[in-house]
Order: sequence, then structure tokens, then C-alpha cells
Amino acid sequence: MLNIRKATVAKVLPDDIPATYKRYRIQALMSVFLGYLAYYIVRSNFILSTPYLKEHLELSATQIGFLSSGMLIAYGISKGIMSSLSDKMSPKVFMACGLFMCAVVNVGLGFSSMFWVFVVLIICNGIFQGMGVGPSFITIANWFPKTIRGRVTAFWNVSHNVGGGIVAPIVGVAFALVGTEHWQLASYIFPAGIAVLFTVVILILGKGTPQQEGLPSLDEMIPEEKNVIDHSHYALAPEDMTAYQIFYTFVLKNKNAWYVSFVDVFVYMVRFGVISWLPIYLLTVKHFSKEEMSIAFLFFEWAAIPSTLLAGWLTDKVFKGRRMPLAIICMTIIFFCLFGYWKSESVMMISFFAATVGCLIYVPQFLASVQTMEIVPRFAVGSAVGLRGFLSYILGSSLGTIFFGVMVDKFGWHAGFYLLMGGAVCCIVFCILSHRGALELERKAAALR
Repeated sequence: MLNIRKATVAKVLPDDIPATYKRYRIQALMSVFLGYLAYYIVRSNFILSTPYLKEHLELSATQIGFLSSGMLIAYGISKGIMSSLSDKMSPKVFMACGLFMCAVVNVGLGFSSMFWVFVVLIICNGIFQGMGVGPSFITIANWFPKTIRGRVTAFWNVSHNVGGGIVAPIVGVAFALVGTEHWQLASYIFPAGIAVLFTVVILILGKGTPQQEGLPSLDEMIPEEKNVIDHSHYALAPEDMTAYQIFYTFVLKNKNAWYVSFVDVFVYMVRFGVISWLPIYLLTVKHFSKEEMSIAFLFFEWAAIPSTLLAGWLTDKVFKGRRMPLAIICMTIIFFCLFGYWKSESVMMISFFAATVGCLIYVPQFLASVQTMEIVPRFAVGSAVGLRGFLSYILGSSLGTIFFGVMVDKFGWHAGFYLLMGGAVCCIVFCILSHRGALELERKAAALR
């Protein structure tokens, strides 16, 4: 169970394959859903602890901002490296190890009182957080065919919304039990204990690839799933390649991996550009009350759950497995909603446009995730996710936060909105390029049948 490298069990008897396959893939999906949900419990809890850090440890706003950005940067770098390494590891053990280490770091935060200790621990948390996403996509790519992958990935994708949403109640219950004088216990150690429980759940429910579980591969179960990317002419077989060789050969040299990564870059730019600045913009420019701003913020986050689930169904059923057309539609609507959010004056219309952006912005993000699984061989999914995750967090989030802030300071809020609308246009361009690449792969697949 605890072997981090890939291992194979005895083959399942032929008569038992269909039932075993169905049972295992549901267990595999639930393990990555619950696991990724738990990662957010020991990530978002830090945000809730910042008022107490400021009060009890006498940290300045600059120091708290340094801590937050440190975790974000560490997470972006780790997401790139760890996702690539996960291609050569057991997905469930890799994901469980990362979550357990996040829990250990949170216990450390619960007993820390020095700023620089917090810096080190927060960066470590960001590093271990990067171990969650790669195994999730590897699991989905290996167990679920393209015909239902949109709906499955949509279901998995809401795990971070659910995880981020239940952190406040979890910490609130902890405060009710131990009191505000034990704020570190409530903010860090209590969530860490829950993360340890979820670590056990991942190890019990989680699966490797079908072959590692003694089952035929997805290609054998569903011949239409056979990947059209030919790797037979390479000197080494994939199983003999290092993680770096897989990353270099099938991702860095793959134009489609770059196209879908830049789709995500500009999605993140718009997403962080709106959500990071929404409180300040609504309070200082649009003169919302704090209650009105809180409602608009709530709509932005929670509107994403039903829209993502609906988008998963649409991309499978209506768009026949083609992911980018719906992403283009959503980004086009977002472009006009950004203009409405910027120019409107009434509370109702501003809230409507903000909620619509929040409702739709996660759709192209999740569709880029699905597209990533379909433009590289399954043994390179973690590497492709790593490239996309690294660029989206390091470049995309920086454009939406740091660069947006510079533009506002230098040229005013109008410049910031021009930047976001330009990002939406760039996202559409890369969606089109990514769609054309997917169509090219479709034609190759059709020619092989």
C-alpha cells in the first residue's frame, strides 16, 4: 500500500473484469475527489488565520502578504515539478504522501510563533500542495474514456470549491470547542487532523492504473480510446524513460501542450484579476457596503459549481468530446461581462456581471484540464499538467495580481480592465489554436481505424 513507485497486483479473472472495472474506477474517482478536497482544507485555512496572525503575532499586512505570495509561488513551482514526477509514481501513494506532509506542516504552524518559521513552513506547505493535482488527472485519464471524461472531470473539479467552502465551518466548530485563545489549535491542528483521516481514505480507496490493479488498460477495454500519438520510433519505451525524458519528449516538444497551457494562463489572469481585486474595487470605486461586497464575492465563488457540472455534460453530449468550443463561448461572454462589471453603476447589475464572470471563468479552466489529458499519451499526463500548472500559477496569477495592481497604480482602474479584457481575447486565441490541434489528432485517429 505504501510503495510510492508503481506496482502491479495479480491479474483479475476474465469473468470478473467488467464488475471489478466499474467498482474500481468509482473508488479511484472518489479517492481523488476527497483527496483534493482535503488538500484545500489544509491550504485555505491559512487565509482564515491571517486576522489572528496580525493580532497575536503582531505581523504587518506586508508580512502577511509575503506569506500568502510565498505559498502561491511555491505551489506554482511545485505543481510543475511534482506533477511531472507523479508520472513515474503510484498515484494514490503520491497523493496521500503529499496530503500527510501538508498535515505535518500545519501541525508545525500550530506550534510556531516566529515570522521566519512561518515563512519556511508556508513555503513547505506550498511545495507539498503540488503533489495533489497530478495524481488526480493521471487517475481520471487512465480510468475514464473520452466519452464521459468531461462530466467526470467536472465532478472532480468542484472538489476545490467544496473543500474551500467547508474550511470556514470546520475552523468555526474548532473555535467553538477550544475558544479563540487557542486559535492556532483551531486554525491549523484541527484541519491537520482531518487531513490525516483523508490520507487514510486515499490509501484505502485509491487505485493505480488499471494494469497495476490487474485489469486490462483503457485502450483494451475501449479500443476507440487508443492514443494516436505514436511513440514507437523513440529509442526508449515510455516505461524506461525518466520523468524528465517523458516531460521533454511528449510535453515540451508538443505544441498542443503549450496551446492549452496558455489557455490556462489567461484564464488565471482574468480569474485572479477579478477575485483578488473585487473587494477593493467594489468598496472604493463602486462604493458598495461591506455586506453588498460580501454577497457579490459569495456569488463569484459558488456560482461556479452548477456551471462546471453543466459544462461537463455539454462538452460530452452536445459538443461530442470537443472541449474548446464551449470554452470560447464562455470567454466571449466573460469579455462582455467584464465591460459591464466595469461600466455599470447599480449594485444589482454589478453583482450580476461579477456573478456571471464567476459562473463562467471556471469552465474554460476545467475544460483546459480535460483537453490536457487528451493531447498527450496517458503516461505523460502528469508532465503536461505540470507545465500547465506552473505557467498558470507563476505567469497567469502574477498577471492578474501584481501586473494588474501596477497598471491600476500607474494608469488607473480603466487600464486594469483593458488588461483583463485583453487577457480574455488572448485566451480565445489560444482556445482556437488548441481546438485546431485537437481536430488534427482526431483526423489522425480516424485514419488509423
